[in-house]
Formats: sequence, structure tokens, C-alpha cells
Amino acid sequence: MQLFDANTTRAALPFDRLIAALRERFAGGCEVPPRHVHEINSPISEGGDAASRRMTSLIMPAWLPGKYYGVKIVNIAPGNAKRGLPGLHSSYLLFDARTGAPLAQIDGDQITERRTAAASALAASYLARADAKHLLVVGAGRVAQLLPAAYRAVRPLERVTVWARRASEAQALAAQVRAAGLPAFASTDLAAACGEADIVSCATLSTEPLVRGAWLAPGSHLDLIGSFTPAMREADDACFQDARVFVDTDEALQKSGDLLVPMQHGVLRADDVRGTLTTLSKGVATGRKGEHERTVFKSVGTALEDLAAAVLVYESARG
Repeated sequence: MQLFDANTTRAALPFDRLIAALRERFAGGCEVPPRHVHEINSPISEGGDAASRRMTSLIMPAWLPGKYYGVKIVNIAPGNAKRGLPGLHSSYLLFDARTGAPLAQIDGDQITERRTAAASALAASYLARADAKHLLVVGAGRVAQLLPAAYRAVRPLERVTVWARRASEAQALAAQVRAAGLPAFASTDLAAACGEADIVSCATLSTEPLVRGAWLAPGSHLDLIGSFTPAMREADDACFQDARVFVDTDEALQKSGDLLVPMQHGVLRADDVRGTLTTLSKGVATGRKGEHERTVFKSVGTALEDLAAAVLVYESARG
């Protein structure tokens, strides 16, 4: 069994190749059963509050019959901040789907972060205007830091603006983007930044809307990454009005507060969703139709993306 650490995994997943791999896998399909969710609690005798004693483990399988079988294990421990540790750890195991033989153990954090950014870029290749040059990144976390490079693989970016709750974090990310060769600036005025951007990409853990539909420019594309539970939201209801809406998978309609709340308010219906990454990649769904329409893409993630990335890592090492 081969071992791929974080650096090796990152090097094997350049965005141009990863986006292409996701496009191929969404078009070709694979088996993706529901993920398993387990709550693992430590004994009260270990002390600390309830959060520090609780860990949630997600088990996310997917397979290509006769080829590859993969499982990502994600462990989320809210109490790790007090321990000086990251709150999330993940690893990926890849097997031969015919024999069950283990093929590789791959850094799961790199897979998750890079495939998440790549999925947004894949969606933008269908939904953002071909001449979209100005990207606004809302957030400054690990996924947000990857978005300029991912979008640059599909659109001719000339400028990046960064907004984050902490101005110092926005400034740090803008400096990082400039160091990579793109003009980038931090903004403290989210409304104005939204109005100027061709693409607005949100990667936060917000539970209240950050972006307002009234702020978005005609012809812009809104990418929503962060809301992966019913209690989380990055966009208000108006973001979905008079917009063409797409999702990564139909599961988003059951998971994301960004979609569930507008649906509860009657602003959005399930049949208003125009397509998924599968139907877009197959050419069944039509993406952007005009230069002046607004588009919205909502993702919650899928084990299909993890498998596509893991196979790319493994096969790249084999030459």
C-alpha cells in the first residue's frame, strides 16, 4: 500500500487536472451510498465540557465497479481548539474493487479542500460568463485560500477581492494571492465588493446570510460552498430570485440552509433547480444562457469527488 502525505497529495492535484478528473467522473458516474455519521463520546470521567468530549466521525464510501473502491473518514472534534489541535482530521483509503487489496492511504484534508475548490471551478466553467475577470472571495479559511487558483484554471481572472470577518485575515489572503501573481485586494465593504465582482465565491461557516441578492450585479455568478447543514446560510432569499440555480448533487436540497430556507419561504422550489454537476458534465443541462442573467451554484460535497481525486493521486504516482 502506498502512502501519500499532504505535500505529495497536493502536488498530485493541480487544478487543471483535478477539474478535468471531476468533469469526467460526474459524466461517467460511480456508486455513492449515503455517508455514515457516528457520534463518539468520551467518558465524563475524562473531564471537560460536552463539546470537548464529543467527536463526530463521517464515513464516506464510493466505488467504480471492477476498478476502485474508496472510503474517506472525517473526524470532527470541536474540543480540539482547546487542545491546540485542528478541529478536523481526515484520511482516504483506496482499494482494488475486484480483490479488496489496499492500494493507497492518502491525506484526506488535501483531497477535501482541493476537490471542493475544484468542484466550484467546474461549475463556473458552465455558469460564469466566459469573460469573468473579477473574483470576490468571501472567507479566508483553507478552502477560500484555494479558490483563486481553482478559478484561474477556468476563467481569465485579472483581479481578486477578499472579504472576511477579520480584516487582518482578508489582508493576509490578498497578499498570498498577489504573491501567486494575481492582483488582489482586501475589502471591508462586502456590499460594494459584491456589486463589482463577476464571480462571488463564499467559503465560510456562517449561520446567517452574508451576501444579499440586492448587491449582486447582473450577469454575475454566485458560488456557495459553506452551508452544508440546515442551520448554515451564506446567502439571503433574494440571491435566488430571478437567478438560474444549480447544485452539485440533489442531496444539497436536503442538507443546505441556503436552499431549505428559501424553499420554506416559497422563494425557491425544488423544480426551480436547473441541473447538477452530473447533468452539466453530461451536456444534459444547459448552463448560462445569456450575458446578463445571474447564476447560483450550491454545493455540499460528495464522495464521488473524493474518489476522483484519490484515483488521480494514485494513478499519477504510477505514471
